[in-house]
Amino acid sequence: MPAVSKVLVIGGGAAGAATAIFLAEAGVEVDLVEIKPDIVSLGSGITLQGNALRVLRDLGVWDRVEEAGYGFDTLGLRAPDPAGTLIAVLPDARTGGPDLPATVGMPRQDLARILHERATLAGVKIKLATTCTGIVQDESGVDVELSDGSGGRYDLVVGADGIRSWTRRMLGVPLETRSTGMGIWRAFTTRPESITRTDLYYGGPQYIAGYCPTGPNSMYAYIVEPAQDRSAMSPEEQLGEMRRLSEGYGGPWNEIRETLTDASRVSYTWFEAHVLDEPWNRGRVVLIGDAAHACPPTLAQGAAQALEDAAVLTELLLSRDAVDDALWKQFSERRFERARTVVEASVQLGQWLLDGERGDVPGLMGRIAALVTEPA
Repeated sequence: MPAVSKVLVIGGGAAGAATAIFLAEAGVEVDLVEIKPDIVSLGSGITLQGNALRVLRDLGVWDRVEEAGYGFDTLGLRAPDPAGTLIAVLPDARTGGPDLPATVGMPRQDLARILHERATLAGVKIKLATTCTGIVQDESGVDVELSDGSGGRYDLVVGADGIRSWTRRMLGVPLETRSTGMGIWRAFTTRPESITRTDLYYGGPQYIAGYCPTGPNSMYAYIVEPAQDRSAMSPEEQLGEMRRLSEGYGGPWNEIRETLTDASRVSYTWFEAHVLDEPWNRGRVVLIGDAAHACPPTLAQGAAQALEDAAVLTELLLSRDAVDDALWKQFSERRFERARTVVEASVQLGQWLLDGERGDVPGLMGRIAALVTEPA
């Protein structure tokens, strides 16, 4: 018998949806609540490394991800000069195994749609525009109140509700989320035919410029600058600022710049990071994904680490017969150091740029690739 028969998942992102699917497929009754009214609202693109693709294959959605996204196996490095000179094309590690691409880019809304449709097919009961308003637990279960006036009793509550997790605050768990000192402009736009992989420009007028193909006709482009308050800018001003910053980069950016015409497709956020000390549970409530560990996207491991949390947690819940200290000890042993190492490496890559230091970027990337190639 699984350790749980009824579970509430708070948060419908990658970590929450994957947890719900794995459990429901095994016959566990799963309710999932998501505060957003539309989980597939317009967003930018997402970069999925091979270890994320491995979990998506286990979830039974790889065929749909492959169809919706754009896979590639190399990484380009370009100079921040007027020509955008191609310095090197490097083979990227296939961290999910030889039968999966090294990387897939895809629209975020497509990934969300695929996961939620798969969850519904598995029998997960999904409530959008709904969140948790109260949790009281004892040794045998958790009583929950929801914002729509409903509630219930569960064997376990999974807080997968993001970097500013309500669940974490409700549990009274102290955690400092800090800015790393960088801000990122992102634009979801049309893909020029010449762009068939991610290319990175380190240095130049800003810290990083790059892009990632996300489908036959789509891509997202990004520019990383010193973190600053851009909240007073209108969407049109943000579009103009991103176009202005992009003028410092040549080569394919000259084509990309011409496609940046839709202000609604431009966004700006800061890089932030945190790692919650182990254990990630408080009794029968556990935090996963960004609620427990968040990293800047410099190594494109955010979604992958969230999906790994879901895979490991559900494996343990389905293979053990009790939610006890032994289960949580094993969960910590398999997830804490791995997630912390990825977060620290992601922050370090950016810190070298902030300090103007020539760090061992290839070495760091190689160490993380070797780590995540081994299943969590």
